Amino acid sequence: MPRSSLAHWGLFSAEVAEGDITAVTPAAGDADPSPLLGNLPGSLRHRARITGPAVRAGWLRDGPGPSDRRGADEFVALTWPELTELLADELRRVIDDHGNEAIYGGSYGWASAGRFHHAQSQVHRFLKLLGGYTSSRHSYSLGATGVIMPRVVGTHDDLFKRSTSWDVIVEHTDLLVAFGGLALKNTGINHGGTSAHPARDALRRLRDRGGRIVSFSPLRDDVDGECEWHAPVPGTDVAVMLGLAHVLATEGLADRRFLDEYCTGYDRFERYLLGTDDGVPKTPAWAAEISGLSATDITALARRMAAARTLVTVSWSLQRIRHGEQAPWMGLTLAAMLGQIGLPGAGFGHGYGSMNEPGLPPLRHPLPVLPQGPNRVQTFIPVAAVSDMLLHPGEPFDYNGRRLTYPDIRLVYWAGGNPFHHHQNIGRLRRALARPDTIVVHDPYWTAMAKHADIVVPSTTAYERDDYSGSKNDPLLVAMPALAEPHAQSRDDYTTFSELAERLGVGEQFTEGRTARQWLRHLYETWSAGLDFAVPTFDQFWADGQLRLPTESGLTLLADYRADPRAHPLHTPSGRIEIFSADIDSFDYADCVGHPAWFEPTEWLGGHRARDYPLHLLANQPTSRLHSQLDIGAVSQDSKVAGREPIRIHPSDAAERGLTDGDVVRVFNDRGACLAGVVIDARVRPRVVQLATGAWYDPLDPGDPDSLCVHGNPNVLTDDVGTSSLARGCSGAHVLVEVQRYEQPLPPVRAHEPPVVRQPRPSPAPLDSRGPIRSTNASTTR
Repeated sequence: MPRSSLAHWGLFSAEVAEGDITAVTPAAGDADPSPLLGNLPGSLRHRARITGPAVRAGWLRDGPGPSDRRGADEFVALTWPELTELLADELRRVIDDHGNEAIYGGSYGWASAGRFHHAQSQVHRFLKLLGGYTSSRHSYSLGATGVIMPRVVGTHDDLFKRSTSWDVIVEHTDLLVAFGGLALKNTGINHGGTSAHPARDALRRLRDRGGRIVSFSPLRDDVDGECEWHAPVPGTDVAVMLGLAHVLATEGLADRRFLDEYCTGYDRFERYLLGTDDGVPKTPAWAAEISGLSATDITALARRMAAARTLVTVSWSLQRIRHGEQAPWMGLTLAAMLGQIGLPGAGFGHGYGSMNEPGLPPLRHPLPVLPQGPNRVQTFIPVAAVSDMLLHPGEPFDYNGRRLTYPDIRLVYWAGGNPFHHHQNIGRLRRALARPDTIVVHDPYWTAMAKHADIVVPSTTAYERDDYSGSKNDPLLVAMPALAEPHAQSRDDYTTFSELAERLGVGEQFTEGRTARQWLRHLYETWSAGLDFAVPTFDQFWADGQLRLPTESGLTLLADYRADPRAHPLHTPSGRIEIFSADIDSFDYADCVGHPAWFEPTEWLGGHRARDYPLHLLANQPTSRLHSQLDIGAVSQDSKVAGREPIRIHPSDAAERGLTDGDVVRVFNDRGACLAGVVIDARVRPRVVQLATGAWYDPLDPGDPDSLCVHGNPNVLTDDVGTSSLARGCSGAHVLVEVQRYEQPLPPVRAHEPPVVRQPRPSPAPLDSRGPIRSTNASTTR
């Protein structure tokens, strides 16, 4: 009998046989269900599953310490009691000898849609009870946005959670100008789960009413269906926005009343825009020379934008580049110059087409959440600075107006994420991961991160445990009864941490005397007691399978602020939109000044590197999976070309290199190389290639950090450098490369094969036997 559950990419019912999902059916009523549900069948018993606790052979033999064998070593199977003892002793040793600051609680990722069995919440709760850990800030998806937008508009979360709704856009928007496009492939997913996918239908209804869509993207299919497509040189969107703004400023089309009443610092920005100080007016002709677009088209569009009800949107992809803070800041400034912010269907939006969240009505109340408690360690890094932290302990760095210092990390604890998908420059990452004493990874699968671990903890999937979930922009809280028994010896993370906590003397504090099922009931009942509407009992909710929650409707971003800026000031120093930020200006960063500006990217077709690497690679999100999740699945595997990740290339660039559909090519630059399968596609701008992230990293030589990735992971090519000194966000979406046919015999793809796991276990190097955990924030240097 089919059973219902929830995934990041949709509500579904599943047929299960012999412990695995055999078929899935999207929920009735979902107008545009995600095809990614097709990756679920066969995933619970796949050969890539971790079947039991394991320890890297070299770590077990030699004890904790740096090692360049991570990723190339064999493993040794352990029993659960042996793993618990070994891991508890190592945590105790690191904290006692080096302090809690020496633990990095990475755990960035989308491991589970569940509210309780959320890997990141579980590991952070556990580490906080031990005295804390070095943490990370923001995300790879929104590293630049998470820093710049609170400074200039007072928030970043509300730009998504309380964005102008699709229904308002359908009814009121005349012109939707989308920088970075509106890629519907990304609207299939939402963290926590999603029960409906309205974006495609909303865009259809907008067009039917007469609304127009203008897309600025090197990829035509970043908007599905009819649109006006402009294909700028990648990374030049800010220059195009400045060219549009110049027309508004010089032709009297900027709304000076709005800029004076609702914004601060426009006059400072206008001096830059007009070239008053630097002698370089940011005219449409100037923008055209940089972007490769037509100055006439830029001028005409600016006039159309001023004459229509216009919504300016910026995709998340545009801030995943060097100087990525500038695109959302300049998009907001352009919308402010139009004077339409806060009007229905107009103003500014960030992230439409980036996830199934912007445009959806938010819940009136937050969802149940597992309490984590305070982190007594104040040390943190920007999330994309992992390699910098591990390679440069004790070195200072700038971040968001502060001067911070990288800690000396001895133990990396990772649960629920795969940095080999997210992080830039894998060769550098592997060298960084060679430095700590110990790396611990919880994962259901033998991902590249699990293969680089010293201690491997086999976790259950979301479909092998009871939970419930939902998201902040979806009206359903959904019960998620286990669809199958845990695979082999895998355990849910709560059980693992409960046993570790008990051995380390904090068991009662971690579990509070509750089983996982009791926690589900407790969290539900605690949450529901604070609501202003009636909800069923937990037992009734579990039997019903779903609970519909009230949402807000008809939202327009910043409508309250427009209606009364004094009663609803923004959370900025001025209480207004900061086109010029005195705070940012005071930081005196050369790579992020006090107003939005054009900075020449390091990786772009207008720079000197393009002489050696003449193709601009876009490392965007895949159409066939969520990040790297379930790359083993049928949908992801069906997208491969000769077993490799597909790379799209324009017909003229393919002809110049003698390439045909189905060829396997070597994609390379001075940082690394990977193999990919050719797909010739005129929807890609000439001199641009597109290779999605998320193919599981598969080095030809596992012992060589610079080895060719035979599967097609683009992060062997990307530069590990932050967006700027302000945010230090991920800049891995853009990189220059060259492509040539691979003439050698094709190596096998082993990405989804488990490593060698040996029996029996040899005697380990002795570890200290110590008493209860002594939490300390002291640190030592090497």
